Amino acid sequence: MITDSFDSKSKAIINPYVNENAPTVDACILTFSNKIENAVLRNYECKEIGRFNCATRETPVYLLERNGKRFAFFLTMIGAPACVGTIEDSFAVIKTKRYVVFGGAGCLDKEIAHGKVMIPTEAYRDEGTSYHYAPPSDYIEVKNSATVARFMEDNGIPYIMGKTWTTDAFYRETEDNFRKRKADGCISVEMECAALQAMCNFRGIELYTFFTSGDLLDAPKWDPRHKKGEIENTQHDSGHFDIALALAEYISG
Repeated sequence: MITDSFDSKSKAIINPYVNENAPTVDACILTFSNKIENAVLRNYECKEIGRFNCATRETPVYLLERNGKRFAFFLTMIGAPACVGTIEDSFAVIKTKRYVVFGGAGCLDKEIAHGKVMIPTEAYRDEGTSYHYAPPSDYIEVKNSATVARFMEDNGIPYIMGKTWTTDAFYRETEDNFRKRKADGCISVEMECAALQAMCNFRGIELYTFFTSGDLLDAPKWDPRHKKGEIENTQHDSGHFDIALALAEYISG
């Protein structure tokens, strides 16, 4: 069974390449939105410092500097295996212990305002990747949620904290499973958080993450909560990169 997959006794056959000569950055920021990537390249002074490859594409990694700090930035792929893999692949291009990951998430509570920042405290492990990086459990603690909340508080950014439901199968978010997860205290549903935290724990790196409250499951029928082409307060709103960049500065000291 998948819950028996964590193997702490034998070595992995393939390991990510760690480039000891890679440039050191204070933190690395990941987005899932190509619209945000394009906005960052337009609005910030960035330079490409390397690329890593997978079967579907090359991923450029960019460097931007702010207030004496150096930050890497790249567009990751959606889904637990792909997103985890891009972070591990980034070890070939940069050296850092801090990753800031932000993106949209489905909302499980109609009382949460559209576009509000959600900070996950625990992630329900309804995906496969995390079980290869951590012993089995229903939930995994999102370790740095209190730090992210303090940052939001200090900067006057409205936020809400709660559990998240990480699933591989967004077309199988059934009504009964929605009710179970909401009753558990989950306020969001997404595809990466549990796996990211498990991998970061395993690799000895730090994850700082937050979500944008997007489409609503807590309604008589699914509500996308935005019009076609709308950007503001959605996962494609580049203002959330500004929050992520400020958070990267905050955690870098």
